[in-house]
Amino acid sequence: MKKNHIVLPADPADTEDFDVTAEAMDRSQRARLIRKTRTGLGLSQSEFASRFRVPVGTLRDWEQARATAPDFAIAYVRVIGQHPDMVAKAVA
Repeated sequence: MKKNHIVLPADPADTEDFDVTAEAMDRSQRARLIRKTRTGLGLSQSEFASRFRVPVGTLRDWEQARATAPDFAIAYVRVIGQHPDMVAKAVA
């Protein structure tokens, strides 16, 4: 079994803190990029999902880091962030 390496150890003075693995750190950074892109466009989750043809449940899972957004989704979100109107027109 593969062991996940801890990149951020828990603070021993904080009883609610926990160790963070590299995988969890990556997932949270991806979630943050997606959320910041969506909120930067001033769209709700359902508006963003509808406009860019992403299932709203999938978007929600990615933003809340319940699931890791795949590389292609991160690339898509980056393009949306740069050219939202062009992407919306292309998927319409």
